[in-house]
Amino acid sequence: MLNHLSIRYFRLTASLLMILTFVLFNLAIRGPLGAVNFDLTESKLYTVNDGTRDVLSELAEPVELTLVYTRTVGQDYPDVRAYADRVRQLLGTYRDLAGRNIQLKIIDPLPFSEAEDEALAAGLTAIETDGTDPLYFGLIGRNSVDDELVIPFLAPEREATLEYDLTRMIDRLNKPVPATIGVLSSLEGMIGTGTDEDYFVLREIAKSFTIEPIPESFVEIPASVDILLIAHPPRLSEYQTYLIDQFLLAKGRALILLDPSSKAGFAGASLTNASEAIRSELPAILTRYGIQISDQAVVDVSTALPVSITDETGRETVIGQPLFMAINGTELDQADPVTSVLSRGVNFGAPGSIAVQETSPLNVTFLAETGDRPSYFDPALGARNTSPSAVIAAYKPQKERLKLAARLRGTLTTAFPGGSVSAPMTGDPVLDQLSRAAAERQAAHIVEGAGTAELILVADADLLDDSLYIDPGTGAAVADNAAFILNALDSLSGSANLLALRSRAPSLRPMTRILDMRAAAENQYFSEQAALEAELAAAQQRIEELQQIGATNGFFAGDLEADLSEEERGELIVLREKLVDTRERLRAIERDFRREIDGLEQNLSMLNIFGGAGLISLIGIVVLFRRRRLGGVA
Repeated sequence: MLNHLSIRYFRLTASLLMILTFVLFNLAIRGPLGAVNFDLTESKLYTVNDGTRDVLSELAEPVELTLVYTRTVGQDYPDVRAYADRVRQLLGTYRDLAGRNIQLKIIDPLPFSEAEDEALAAGLTAIETDGTDPLYFGLIGRNSVDDELVIPFLAPEREATLEYDLTRMIDRLNKPVPATIGVLSSLEGMIGTGTDEDYFVLREIAKSFTIEPIPESFVEIPASVDILLIAHPPRLSEYQTYLIDQFLLAKGRALILLDPSSKAGFAGASLTNASEAIRSELPAILTRYGIQISDQAVVDVSTALPVSITDETGRETVIGQPLFMAINGTELDQADPVTSVLSRGVNFGAPGSIAVQETSPLNVTFLAETGDRPSYFDPALGARNTSPSAVIAAYKPQKERLKLAARLRGTLTTAFPGGSVSAPMTGDPVLDQLSRAAAERQAAHIVEGAGTAELILVADADLLDDSLYIDPGTGAAVADNAAFILNALDSLSGSANLLALRSRAPSLRPMTRILDMRAAAENQYFSEQAALEAELAAAQQRIEELQQIGATNGFFAGDLEADLSEEERGELIVLREKLVDTRERLRAIERDFRREIDGLEQNLSMLNIFGGAGLISLIGIVVLFRRRRLGGVA
């Protein structure tokens, strides 16, 4: 008996000592190690990117981050509550990595409190809810010189760019003066400053850079421009081409998108200049560097984007459209930081191809190319709604892949060796005065660039168009077109740390089986619903016709069937019965629509709730049974 009690006390004492040791060990390592996490997710969703670590390590002065979150209101919205936990966790990781250079504060703005006044003064967005109190969920960033940046609302649907948004804010607070991008374009969505009417990509550019629109009639490129973004430019005069040439020699940073068959350019053109609007070029400059963009559009069946086509019978089918290409994986350069991090690929629309002469003075790295057997195509048809079958009918496969985008690096020489070009006089006194003033400010003619130039050339402008990669229902990007452009600008501006952050996958991992079941159920439901509703409409129309006959011939409104024939009365009864039956079948379809999906979701929920506990219990029973058997044998 004494021996048994001794063993029991020993076990109890050992357990208490183990718990105490565990607590003391955690307290001991908490200071030097901080929080230690193991990220077992497929895309390393909870592992901070190396680019973020580099930005945090480069902080020269402390950055203050204030997370504003109405906890009591957010608790009522599961997606917001879960996302708030994710944001807090990531901000805590930033603080642990940066030490004293990140000062994190979390405030819960109660109604009519000083915290709410601070949130409103900073420009945070108050989201109206079903209750009486609004929801605040945003971030305020400040540096030591009182520069302030704000994310008005941390929307859960932007989780894929969360780390990028936070790191970009910190990087801009550490380097308060962003680069200025001079944008020269004929596309309507690219001529603004990043407002709601502009393309999504221009709005994203405005978040990281200062935009300087350059009008089509420009007579100078502002001295404040650091990087030139040329996106499907209008027809340029010799003087305008000269200004671009001199800018490239002086500053050596440009992102150039030219297109032999621009659907976006054609859509915004008038009838008189439609043929000119679909094509853009810089022949004098590119020829100088031994670069050429094809006159023909490029199509590719191996990377064709699926589109929905309705035939003459009204039947809808999905087929690949070779005019639109999803360039991904091996078609993108996996060594260049601009393209190596684009996990969702880039969608192109009837692009051209880039050819480089062996005598080119530049070092050329191709960033994107087609599949194995592309084809050239009529650019006039490429800019229009040409059917996939018509494209395939004219398909002439090439023997090698065609190049769609390239990085050009080297020392530039002028495309105007004869010297400077004078500004043309138009006869308009105001415009001519502006031209003369601009010419006086123009620096001396540059023959050769002083340093190594970095240019990125893309043989497509349609990739900027929202319709090619933005889901119109959700407003979310389904491809990395914007990330590709922003990565290029970051690379040209020297902010390479942000490149790998733009295309991180969201943590939401949908159940693909449920999604497939829902899609199949919806297809079946909508087809049956459409057929029944067609029957219902036809029956209702015939009933109204018969009732109209009765109302016309009958004297009293209550005796609509008085002058109907026996056959018409019988038809009316049958139709009414059919009407009731059809409505009942519609209701039955609506009831059955989610039955199988709900059943699977319920089973999965039960498995998640009881599966783990049941498995552990089963293991415990097996271990106990084995120990008893071994004890019995002993």
